[in-house]
Amino acid sequence: MAEPSMYERALGADFEQLPEAVQRFHRLQGAWTLTGEVETEAPTTWLARCLAWGLGTPRRATRGAIRFELLASPTVETWRRHFPAQTMPSTLRLQGRELQESLGLSRLRFRLAASPQGLEMLLVELHFLGLPCPRWLRPRIVAREQGRGQRLHFEVSADVPFIGRVAGYRGHLDLPEAP
Repeated sequence: MAEPSMYERALGADFEQLPEAVQRFHRLQGAWTLTGEVETEAPTTWLARCLAWGLGTPRRATRGAIRFELLASPTVETWRRHFPAQTMPSTLRLQGRELQESLGLSRLRFRLAASPQGLEMLLVELHFLGLPCPRWLRPRIVAREQGRGQRLHFEVSADVPFIGRVAGYRGHLDLPEAP
């Protein structure tokens, strides 16, 4: 039997509440390439575009195919999202029952919330260029996953106070057949 995945470790017994497709996605270990469809949004202001550049998030609106490369172990995952106009890599690490994501010039820490509707990542802390982001300037992040059939549906957005939407994308990944 394989070791519990990073998400199983972070969520504990709550992992079983997730829809079956979300559980399947977060139990994948080793190297995987998944495909699907995605729609990205452009940042809403000039300053938001600058932040998007520093994060490596999409900087223009697109719609099309996505290729998602996953390298997963029980405590670290590397994600490479190949959007229609650019690639966005990040690394997630397990820290206790939370996840830390290194994304461009930032380091984000998330608490996970599981429900029968899906998974939500809740921002707990953000560092940009190594400096902590004050709570009043912390972005409002939506990071949700739902599962339907053989697909993992995702929705991600980040809105920074006084700056606007820095990142936004939504779509689905086609999951491999269940073992």
